[in-house]
Amino acid sequence: MKLVLKNTDGFTSSRLNAFLKEEPCLDTAWHYHPEYELLYISRSSGIRFVGDNVSHFEPGDLVLVGSNLPHLWRNDVSYYSADSKKTIKTVVVKFYQDFIGDNTFEAPQFAAIKRMLSDSKYGMSFGKSVSIALKDELLSFPTLNNTQQYISLLDILHKLSMVNDKQLLSSSDMRQYTPKGAKRIDRVIRHISDNYAKDISLENISDIACMTPNSFCRFFKKKTNKSFSEFLNEIRIRNASRILIQEDFPINDICFLVGYNSITNFNKQFKKIMGRTPNQYRQAV
Repeated sequence: MKLVLKNTDGFTSSRLNAFLKEEPCLDTAWHYHPEYELLYISRSSGIRFVGDNVSHFEPGDLVLVGSNLPHLWRNDVSYYSADSKKTIKTVVVKFYQDFIGDNTFEAPQFAAIKRMLSDSKYGMSFGKSVSIALKDELLSFPTLNNTQQYISLLDILHKLSMVNDKQLLSSSDMRQYTPKGAKRIDRVIRHISDNYAKDISLENISDIACMTPNSFCRFFKKKTNKSFSEFLNEIRIRNASRILIQEDFPINDICFLVGYNSITNFNKQFKKIMGRTPNQYRQAV
């Protein structure tokens, strides 16, 4: 999951691009790019990283990612196995703020859209009621001609700017303007994502980053706005929340499946991150 500045040469002739992805899995690189990105999940599940936010995603997920904000949608481990038959269906719309002309959103009538685009520097997730209402429009978007896409995107942005069912994701402005340290943080995040169910010590992860533990802690905090232990706990708990919904495994088993050796610590971390105990969470969904 390499954090990279995505090559957007293909977008230079168009301020708006949309496509439907139906592949075995989503992007495997933690990346950023100058375009805004509206991403709708029709068929897929896993963990998404937007800035310093770590969350579970599932069908109906609709997120607006701001310009130069690092992000990654990483599927569940089962999607990556050689014999997996799981596929995804995702609509991706990338656009520049001036896609319909310079300073368009400076006009008073577009104030709500301008404010939403500004807030998207933190990443913005929309509720299921919003994605359900826009589902057909989003799924048909890649099939429209260029003129229709420009008109439709303006309409979609207007509708999104008017809804209350939305939340900001990253707790701080994590926008990137330089790839410095990208390979190192990519190597670290990939290792954590692939091995969260195992014992990952600070010494082990520091070695992977080719740094001393103290230097690694400062580096990781600067890049993710979280400590290593906070980040690891979030990935474990988000995966645990997914298993609680999708499987009937006993909570004690889920505790060990996601890398905890103590049910007490698992319960503590789960309540801290999810706001309720594992049992309460399972009963509520």
